[in-house]
Amino acid sequence: MLYKGILNKKSQAVFNGRLYVAKDAQKIEAQQSNHHLLLSADSEAYSKPELEIYADDVKCKHGASTGQLDPETIFYLRSRGISQSEAIQMILRGFADEVLQDIHHDSVKTRMQERLRCI
Repeated sequence: MLYKGILNKKSQAVFNGRLYVAKDAQKIEAQQSNHHLLLSADSEAYSKPELEIYADDVKCKHGASTGQLDPETIFYLRSRGISQSEAIQMILRGFADEVLQDIHHDSVKTRMQERLRCI
């Protein structure tokens, strides 16, 4: 399970994901990951990852992060002649790429890429 959210202005996001492993699902490997990127001081993100595991022989993990754009990364890109807006777009594309790679429906993928350009 992978969730990534990019929040701007006064937007809010809540991740409440549950990974359920039944008793007879031995030797399973599962992971849950959610990450939020906040683009404004007014945006908010909340994470509530849950692992519900009833099997004994499993490898399960979860992780969550919430952060903002790194000014040093933007400075680095700017020092290479990249504009502020293009630097931010590069960072956003990099953040979202892991999710976009798994979208196989062309019109959905195109729509998501267009949405990234509007931020």
